[in-house]
Amino acid sequence: MNEALKQARLAKNLSQTELAKRIGVSRQTVNMIENSAYNPTVGLCIKICKELGVTLNDLFWKE
Repeated sequence: MNEALKQARLAKNLSQTELAKRIGVSRQTVNMIENSAYNPTVGLCIKICKELGVTLNDLFWKE
């Protein structure tokens, strides 16, 4: 599970639906990314990060 994405989304008081609308995807896509069932493109990752005000490393880099 991508807990960092979920926490960043919740910190901005955004539902999956609202985040999806803002980045131009379906709510199901956001749900699948949060549940690690879908690997988004770099372009989509950048849109998510810009919308949430975080970096790629914050959300998608796992050590």
